[in-house]
Amino acid sequence: MTDPLLDYHNDLPVELSPPDITEYREGNSGVEYVQTMDSGTPGPHVLISAVVHGNELCGAIAADWLLQQAVEPVAGRLSVGFMNVEAYLSYDSNHPNRSRWVDEDFNRLWGPGVLADPKRRITSELRRARAVQPFLATVDLLLDIHSMQQPCVPLMMAGMVAKGRDLAAQVGIPSAVITDSGHTEGMRMRDYAAFRDPDSTRNALLIECGQHWERSAADVAKATMVRFLRASKIVENDFGHDWLKTMPAAPAQAFYKVGEIVTVESDAFIFDRPWKGFEHLAKDTLIARDGSRLITAPFDTTVLIMPSKRLHPGKTAVRLAHPISQ
Repeated sequence: MTDPLLDYHNDLPVELSPPDITEYREGNSGVEYVQTMDSGTPGPHVLISAVVHGNELCGAIAADWLLQQAVEPVAGRLSVGFMNVEAYLSYDSNHPNRSRWVDEDFNRLWGPGVLADPKRRITSELRRARAVQPFLATVDLLLDIHSMQQPCVPLMMAGMVAKGRDLAAQVGIPSAVITDSGHTEGMRMRDYAAFRDPDSTRNALLIECGQHWERSAADVAKATMVRFLRASKIVENDFGHDWLKTMPAAPAQAFYKVGEIVTVESDAFIFDRPWKGFEHLAKDTLIARDGSRLITAPFDTTVLIMPSKRLHPGKTAVRLAHPISQ
């Protein structure tokens, strides 16, 4: 049965097709749909994560491409994981939003104590997260590949602490890097445990590659993944060179910090305009109404981060950021 939160109309062209990932089911890591390659020499354990949301095809395309390269790490360990597989395998191009999750959002389950809570309702996503968690605990560097509801410039979500921005700067793309704390409804996988600890060397990035169905999102996913692996030093310095040279030159990065998370409080939430994301607004510009509550731009330059179409109480409507220096 489709979650009613996901049963909304798609009005954008679907340019991508989901690759068949069933050949990766057994894996070789002890976790279904997680492949791992160990160099046998010291180095970090790097995980490329795809389909945390089952309707985000660009991550599956990039991960499948990487596995087809049969790349062997020169140091450390390289792993590739397909996360919310049950949701992904339900994908239907006629109703592409419905496969985002089966029962609940896989990417809101990673706060302290959530997975171990014996009172929590058992869902498809909870079972999968519990299966993945022991493996995730061994990862030093995570790249979690995502996409967005609306056409928007790619965004690197660098997490809560400065080390995420530093890693994003090493990767060098995309041009917009966002420091943020995620969502009030639950913690993302990229913020799990030591990934958000400023004193830990473990680190994570979440790349939003563009709109879910647009062809360019898959190209951004591949390019970011290649540059992430190069930055981790577990592959040859020229890994992916022939493919990367087909991509346009990377513009200079700009950095932003989310200072306010707008969470929907009523069934009467409505945006003032059909925002797409990454609009730069002057302070006090009206953004939305939530019943009698007015949401206005709080910063001299307020940047809209991923305005949502799922405007239900408790869900994030939009995040409001401002420019910072790096």
